[in-house]
Amino acid sequence: MRESTAYRCQECGFVGAKPGTCPDCARAGVYLPLVEERVAARRGGGHRVAPPAPAAVPLGAISVEQGDRLPTGIGELDRVLGGGVVRGSLILIGGDPGIGKSTLLLQASQALAAAAPPVLYLSGEESAAQIKLRADRLGIAPDGVYLVAETDLSMIESQLDALKPRALVVDSIQTVFLPELESAPGSVAQVRECGARLMRLAKARGMATFLVGHVTKEGAIAGPRVLEHLVDTVLYFEGERHHSYRVLRAVKNRFGSTNELGVFQMGERGLAEVSNPSGFFLAERPQHASGSVITASLEGTRPMLLELQALVAPAAFATPRRTVLGADYNRVCLLLAVLEKRAGVPLQSQDVFVNVAGGARVVEPAADLGIVIATASSYMDRAVRGDMVVLGEIGLTGEVRRVAGLAARLKEAAALGFSAALVPAGNLGDDGNGSLEVRGAATVDDALRALLP
Repeated sequence: MRESTAYRCQECGFVGAKPGTCPDCARAGVYLPLVEERVAARRGGGHRVAPPAPAAVPLGAISVEQGDRLPTGIGELDRVLGGGVVRGSLILIGGDPGIGKSTLLLQASQALAAAAPPVLYLSGEESAAQIKLRADRLGIAPDGVYLVAETDLSMIESQLDALKPRALVVDSIQTVFLPELESAPGSVAQVRECGARLMRLAKARGMATFLVGHVTKEGAIAGPRVLEHLVDTVLYFEGERHHSYRVLRAVKNRFGSTNELGVFQMGERGLAEVSNPSGFFLAERPQHASGSVITASLEGTRPMLLELQALVAPAAFATPRRTVLGADYNRVCLLLAVLEKRAGVPLQSQDVFVNVAGGARVVEPAADLGIVIATASSYMDRAVRGDMVVLGEIGLTGEVRRVAGLAARLKEAAALGFSAALVPAGNLGDDGNGSLEVRGAATVDDALRALLP
């Protein structure tokens, strides 16, 4: 079998016939060198006989076997996965270095080993002694969890044949390689082929498989998107280094919703579940402070109360500053323009700083009204009443639009001791007959008159 040389981009997968930089990435302003790879040529002589094509079956005649889910023993992880781990599924977890991916999977391995032993933990970055030290620190019993420090996938397959695990953890996929490929571990060819081989093993053996993926500076999983298209579920583990909380989100899930999220707190004994994230984010909320507003964000089926903070101060330069943490910058600039144009709040000579307290993030438009009220509160130096929850989407003409899931949001607010809510006028009557005093606002002007007279 003859071999040829190809030059491949390690970011997007582009293949060139000669060395140089990637033309596709260069169009985006990034100049990445092409890496040389050996490509085996196909054997000649004779035509390959294609296997017979499967017969078409009516959709109604197809029988579906219900996927048997394994509980991980971590309620927040089960929530994001859709109720547990489906047998034979391939799950990719990405996150910044040191965020807690290995800790989360080691804790999940213990619970999976108790429910369906054995579990094989493959470590390609740490030695067996390092994993054992972490397990001792976390108080994880070794029963049912087997560990191997290996990166050669052919050797790993022999371990799978001998142990026959019900679940496999690969930490990380960028360290695993196939010896028949001459490219280095972590290259596009190795990641693609190893991911495809592990997918076939997971499906054939009914073995739930977790893959840990490195991330780039932009926060995306390293390498081309081939892994994300290949696996069944893609999870991102997020958090700030200066905060103890961690958020687990699903951006792809073939067996459940992608709207759920799990909240954890990092401690000395590993990751602990946060059953009440609203109370966690509001724990240090100031009282009677201008520029502080509480909004109710809905993540999947889970409502969370978050504190929106704004600070408005006279600009020291001709161009005022706009600084946003925890929200979309462009959307906040849009809301500030609406506040100035439709409500007459002069911000053209003011620096505006917007922050979601506690390091949380809010992306849904239901927080628009809270951001606007917090900004106006800071400019007027008047505090919004502390028992009030504010939510609503704002349009460019200054109207306050309806939001979804109002009853669940207000129920969470009532459970945390809030007694009043300002909602879109179109949502009046959707509060589910709760115990809160609900007021409606049709425009931004109505909301300002109601809260900051």
